[in-house]
Amino acid sequence: MDIQATESRYTSGVYPKRNLTLVRGEGVYVWDEQGRRYLDATGGQGVALLGHNPPAVRAALRAQMDRLMVCPEIFYNDRRAELLEALQSVLPGGRAWRIFLCNSGAEAVEAAIKFARWRTGRVEIIAARRAFHGRTMGALSATWNPAYRQPFEPLVPGFRHIPFNDVEALEAAIGPETAAVILEPVQGEGGVWPADPAFLRATRKLCDDHGALLIFDEVQTGFGRTGRWFAAEHYGVLPDLLAMGKGMGGGFPIGAVAFPADWGPLPSGAHGSTFGGNPMACAAALAVIETLRREQLVERAARLGALFQERLRQIRSSLVREIRGLGLMVGVALRVRATPILRRMMEEGVLALPAGPDVVRFLPPLIVEAHHLEQIARALERALHEAPAPVPSAIEGGEG
Repeated sequence: MDIQATESRYTSGVYPKRNLTLVRGEGVYVWDEQGRRYLDATGGQGVALLGHNPPAVRAALRAQMDRLMVCPEIFYNDRRAELLEALQSVLPGGRAWRIFLCNSGAEAVEAAIKFARWRTGRVEIIAARRAFHGRTMGALSATWNPAYRQPFEPLVPGFRHIPFNDVEALEAAIGPETAAVILEPVQGEGGVWPADPAFLRATRKLCDDHGALLIFDEVQTGFGRTGRWFAAEHYGVLPDLLAMGKGMGGGFPIGAVAFPADWGPLPSGAHGSTFGGNPMACAAALAVIETLRREQLVERAARLGALFQERLRQIRSSLVREIRGLGLMVGVALRVRATPILRRMMEEGVLALPAGPDVVRFLPPLIVEAHHLEQIARALERALHEAPAPVPSAIEGGEG
């Protein structure tokens, strides 16, 4: 079978494709159909938190498959109860939380928006420019990029955008109709921009002053990616709703949104998900949490992330504008388009992501070693030194 031709013939076409067919993965590496190995610094778009085919997740899924694969939330389930308790133990702030389980980050964002409107009785949602929150209609309404939004307008009404890290703009925008402000503590797709701590603190106060809720989209930043369990901990700012996804299941689809337990349970039937909270996903997420703890990968991400950023700053190239990020969520802002650099790095056996047109983004698995990060840095260095004239490419696709 010609894999690429067959897939191209039948697939929807919505995904920009790189000229690469991946058939196997193990740890930080993936292999193509010809047996060539690549160091995966995309982390499956941030999903492969423990690397590809992590043993603990595989074992948990096999064991759960032999017991019970499906259990909708109209019934109680042992694995789900264990996961909810485990999440309570790692969520920030020492607060008691309630948690809605779903299947992806976009679903978590949708639920957070609904819960905010239900809790406040208000409609308006304020989001940030450069934000990416997902592609479903509510999450897309909170997303900034006009290229993603315009083909599907009119979107959900009641959304507006302000400049990220601009307190004065938020002061002017927030008011008695504001249900919530939704922010990524570190903007991912928008270019790997960490929030200004003063901005997040001011946002928390403005939400409190106006009776609005604060939503943190930690779909990409959660579960140790930034060197803390959740990026909110870097800032000492506690949101009212916290959306999770991506690496939460170590490669198995799962998402969640947490809200304060003192709200009490939501009204029965207010929201739902057929597959949300299924035992397989819960088993995978439990294995991720246990592995992060046992191997101290959160602390390790902080240490290795700092070393990686320092190594990247040693690259002597006029094409590099800035190194940004937290932990093992790192962006290299360039003076040229990222696409040719990504293509050249792929030829060097290293896979990375774009974050907008001119930022190379690295989301390696948290099991990455220092020598892997050195390989990534050297591949970027060589690509920058041999950079072709910048041209558009299909690699410029965004999140899933």
